[in-house]
Amino acid sequence: MSDDAKAAKELVETLKDGERGFASAAEKLRSDDRPEWAATLQRFSEQRAGFHREIVAMGHEYGEDVDESGSATAALHRGWIALKDALTGDDAGSVLGAAVTGEDHAVSEYEKALEQDLSAGFRDVVTRQHAAIVAARNEVKALRVAD
Repeated sequence: MSDDAKAAKELVETLKDGERGFASAAEKLRSDDRPEWAATLQRFSEQRAGFHREIVAMGHEYGEDVDESGSATAALHRGWIALKDALTGDDAGSVLGAAVTGEDHAVSEYEKALEQDLSAGFRDVVTRQHAAIVAARNEVKALRVAD
């Protein structure tokens, strides 16, 4: 398996997890008095969906089969979020804190991918997506500070 395929597999798992996590967080915040936060998190969920489709499409172009299932670690993280929410009553600050934790993980996964020997085209995509994910993490952090 090429470095591109290995990195793509890990990133697709991370992106699917982020898509689900942001969608879940947005749903929790819709019922809160923070609909603008819900809209922001939903936008990030849709961004992750687009990013993962882009990577899967590149994998198919190279003849690689990229697994689109979410990772076990992220499932555990989502489970931890659910437990935390049960204890805090879906507090908006806690939801944003969990989103920041998820984004920290995503940034780390992208940085690991960029350390690998990626093809030029794939590296360009990963670099662009990494910058967008860092920006998203910073935006979620800013919402949290505003809370």
